[in-house]
Amino acid sequence: MNYAFSCTGLGCCLCPWFFTCVRPMGHGTPHNMNWTGLLQNLLLLVHLRQIICGSVQFSVPEEQEPGTLAGSLSEHFLPPYQLLTQDYLWLDRSTGNLYTTELKIDREILCPEETKAEECIILHYAIVSSSGELIQFPVIIEDVNDNAPHFENNEIHLRISEDVVVGTSFLIDDQALDSDAGPNGEVHYHLEDSGGVFSLKVEDEGLVIMLVVQAALDRETQDQYRMALVATDCGTEHLSATATLKVTVTDVNDNCPNFSSDSPRNVTIPGDAQKNMFVAQVRATDSDLGLNAAITYSLSPKVSERAKKLFSLDSLTGYIRLTQDLRSDNSEELVLKVLASSHHCPPADIQVTVSVLPKANKELTIKIKFIVDHHNQTLVLPENQPPTGLAVLELEGDSSFKGSSLAIEGEVPFTLNPQNGKYLLSTSKPLDYEMKREHHITVIVHGRSGEVSTIIPSRHTIRVLVADVNDNSPRFLQSHYLLDVMENNQPGMSLLQVSASDADSAHNGRVTYRLDKHTSTIFYIDRVSGQLSVSDSLDREEQSEHKLIVFARDGGSPPLESATTVSICVLDQNDNAPVFKTPHFIFFISENVPPFTLVGRVGVTDSDEGENGNTVLHVVNSSGPFVVDNPQGTLHTTTNLDRETQDSYELYLLASDHGHPVNFTSTARVTIFVEDINDNQPKVIFPSSNSSCLTVSPTATAGSMVTKIYAIDEDSGLNSEITYTIVAPESVKNSSPFQVDSRSGNITLTQRLLQTHLGMHHLFIVVRDGGKPIPLFSTVWVNLLVNESTEPCHLERAPTWTGTTNLVQTPSRAPICEIEAPRSAQLTLLAGMGLMLASTCLFLVTSVLYIKQRRLSVRQKTRGQIDENEIPLRGRDKYNSND
Repeated sequence: MNYAFSCTGLGCCLCPWFFTCVRPMGHGTPHNMNWTGLLQNLLLLVHLRQIICGSVQFSVPEEQEPGTLAGSLSEHFLPPYQLLTQDYLWLDRSTGNLYTTELKIDREILCPEETKAEECIILHYAIVSSSGELIQFPVIIEDVNDNAPHFENNEIHLRISEDVVVGTSFLIDDQALDSDAGPNGEVHYHLEDSGGVFSLKVEDEGLVIMLVVQAALDRETQDQYRMALVATDCGTEHLSATATLKVTVTDVNDNCPNFSSDSPRNVTIPGDAQKNMFVAQVRATDSDLGLNAAITYSLSPKVSERAKKLFSLDSLTGYIRLTQDLRSDNSEELVLKVLASSHHCPPADIQVTVSVLPKANKELTIKIKFIVDHHNQTLVLPENQPPTGLAVLELEGDSSFKGSSLAIEGEVPFTLNPQNGKYLLSTSKPLDYEMKREHHITVIVHGRSGEVSTIIPSRHTIRVLVADVNDNSPRFLQSHYLLDVMENNQPGMSLLQVSASDADSAHNGRVTYRLDKHTSTIFYIDRVSGQLSVSDSLDREEQSEHKLIVFARDGGSPPLESATTVSICVLDQNDNAPVFKTPHFIFFISENVPPFTLVGRVGVTDSDEGENGNTVLHVVNSSGPFVVDNPQGTLHTTTNLDRETQDSYELYLLASDHGHPVNFTSTARVTIFVEDINDNQPKVIFPSSNSSCLTVSPTATAGSMVTKIYAIDEDSGLNSEITYTIVAPESVKNSSPFQVDSRSGNITLTQRLLQTHLGMHHLFIVVRDGGKPIPLFSTVWVNLLVNESTEPCHLERAPTWTGTTNLVQTPSRAPICEIEAPRSAQLTLLAGMGLMLASTCLFLVTSVLYIKQRRLSVRQKTRGQIDENEIPLRGRDKYNSND
């Protein structure tokens, strides 16, 4: 909750003993703080020295992602920092940076009562500096265009009279609302699909919207217009809303009645017509609606008195009837002028001439002799027959009516042909049962009385029934049915009902259904109802689409048949778990490969489709340095591998699909063997130092082992197979009494030791592995002193190698270096010279030692020392022959 403090001074002030609580976090109504709040503020004042009410403020756009930087207090205050209000912002105490929290900032929710012109401000409080100063700073919530305009009603209705003047404006009450502020909430309008008949006029910054009529309206031409009223805001990325504007054109009385072309002009009636006989009907129309289209019929005042006496006119329907029985033996013509009137219009008129024929003196009769099958004067004729004779008709009556003839009344598919005073009744074309099942042939007599042609009242009606034949095959409502069915359906599920109709009747029109004989047996159809069902569950992975042919057959003889196709698309369900190509993948990879090297491809498939079949791989139950590249389905290293540290890895891969609501998973075991490369030099374990020394007795026999070199190689295979070689010129090798076994490292005597072999022997041994193409090697000095003395052998320093540095393949041709005369030998020489003065016997011994020492010094001076070619030796320990 934010609090407003009353402050004085330029930059800081002491707050009063009580605060007035204001709207919390930008929403709610102000209210006084309760006593608990007052006590909390009192305690707060005890710990705070002063409240800083400076001009510090920050702005942050609404709807920012969590962790968005809103500003920093470090630009104005010294650390440390503590934010007292943390609903929408959190503070980094060390840097003073303010960031948005998980709670989204929505300006329209925080400040619903502010107008668009006002700023939305949230007050925050923080404690800054080591002195504990309380500061208040506002955070202005900037509006973003996150609300589209919206209409309260999706449809806006207007009614406009068809006689409206072009240019007239009509107010549209429904304005679009936009909750955003500034340009984001400013709405502009335009019309779409108006066809140039209407336009839009907007005033008072969008508060007044008027529809302007741009063209003359005519309800009889078009009585309704549908347009789109589009409201668009002015944000950087425009948002819009659309409402349908319906304009109904209302009617005015701008049309007058007109008689239709089918109204009769001439009518003939017999002279013995009965009262209330229907004579004719006149019909007028008016294009207007409602009362504007009301029409009243009346006879013109100019109609004769006899016509007014014989005929009546219905003012609403236009029916003309006889008002009395006729007893006319003479012909006459009566003219009726009918008026059609409506409001505000001059009447329309039509003239009907009624011809009255004299009545016949005697009635003629018609004698019928049937040719085809009949029953009770009713003919039965199969359909589709070619023109066929039906009956022979003959007139019988008074001789005064000689010259009378028979005729068929109306348009029927029959003809009446005179033949020798008789008439042959025939069909004029094949009859169709499906078009009309029953015909009535009305035969009338045309007779003559004197010079006047008259219609004799004698008439006869012949009934013809059309017998159905099976000439129509069943017809499906659809030529192709499409159906989606979810797989794993319940057995016996109804799929759809096909329907076919047959225009024939009885058995000819009775339809039964069947499936094509090649259709899978899991589908069946009810032969009577056409209900298609499936007896088993469908499996999309087995078959994703089924095409069925359904036949409809009628009961005719022979039967007729038609077919339709039913396409069933089986929809996928997530019913298959991912499947690895093998439950156990085994890969080999060399050590020391760079990170993200391909280990191998992990094959996984899912029989489902879409998201149900999309799989993702994870490495589980392993902390090994491997990661899965999901798009490629490959396994890669993440760091360098070292076989000597770990030569194999065991991990599990989890494959999971994206099925909803339940996803399926499966696992596979992966074993990765790290293959060795030659990355380790042989390591000499014994002798442990290049300065070690071993005394060899001159009496040692040829072939005996003097000592042994023991080395190991942490690689494997050929990379760890070690060979030992003495590096020296051939002459030195041939004269040396020692040799090393290349496999075992055993150093043995090649011959019996002679007097010339007495003294120190330095063997420079190269220890190589079997790596390809270039082996790795180490070197070691084996120092052997051939001497009868059993005293321990010591070297002050290790020998140095002065030959070539290429010790991998080519042995050096340089001589083995000699060690400098030890300082103890010089002391021995001085002591010997002193003893020589005292004793002649000791002189001889001293002379021998002196000669030997001189020989060593000469050899050392000849060889010299080349420091830059020295190979550093790793041994530090001295070797004692007694060890």
